[in-house]
Amino acid sequence: MITHGEPTDKTPLLIVHGLYGSARNWGVVAKKLSDERQVFAVDHRNHGDSPRGKTHTYHDLASDLAEVLEEIGPADVLGHSMGGKAAMVLALTRPDLVKRLIVADIAPVAYSHTQLPFIHAMRAVDLDRVEKRSDALAMLEAAGVDDPSLRSFFTQSLDLKEKRWRLNLDVLEAEMPKIMGFPEDVDGTFEAPALFLSGATSDYVLPEHRSRIRTLFPKAGFVKISDAGHWLHAEKPTEFIATCRAWMNR
Repeated sequence: MITHGEPTDKTPLLIVHGLYGSARNWGVVAKKLSDERQVFAVDHRNHGDSPRGKTHTYHDLASDLAEVLEEIGPADVLGHSMGGKAAMVLALTRPDLVKRLIVADIAPVAYSHTQLPFIHAMRAVDLDRVEKRSDALAMLEAAGVDDPSLRSFFTQSLDLKEKRWRLNLDVLEAEMPKIMGFPEDVDGTFEAPALFLSGATSDYVLPEHRSRIRTLFPKAGFVKISDAGHWLHAEKPTEFIATCRAWMNR
């Protein structure tokens, strides 16, 4: 866990990254928001410096987050993509630990696409031949990762010194159907405020998802960031940070 800032009179914030990400990816956002409140960022299991697990379900991830919050106390929770789904399950199963919820560009639904091609691309990187980050970037491009920002993002999870990925690719591949889904056995509602923040050019949160969101999160509000896609916090960091700050301070 990475801690930014000191405790203040404002509710602390826990930031939860998405698939293939890490707490370090959120350093800019966390540091900016920590001028008013203490901010924590964690690595999910099978990511970053967190322990590896044999399973990777949303109940697993929510339970892991609950352990963190039982230690630091109830907080506002911000989750992006997979982290947003984990944060939603946490809020629905342990509402005592979540003051307010910010969900970045994801809905509590199953998606039909898959993220497996990126695992295959990372496996195609010959780690024995990687001496510098640019070597891995070139191999990812050759393996079909066309977007340079995604190539850069993936290599943030590459340990050059140890020549290994800081991702449990085997478990993430095996659990991909669950990662792309949403647990059907989660019921109840989260009665505290929830902000569903999405990129205007993203197709992850669609109008037809809103009824499902409002069923689970009756106090949900919706905001879109212009000219931003799924990686809205990286594409439009200033707007993303300002929106989160304004909502938490209202």
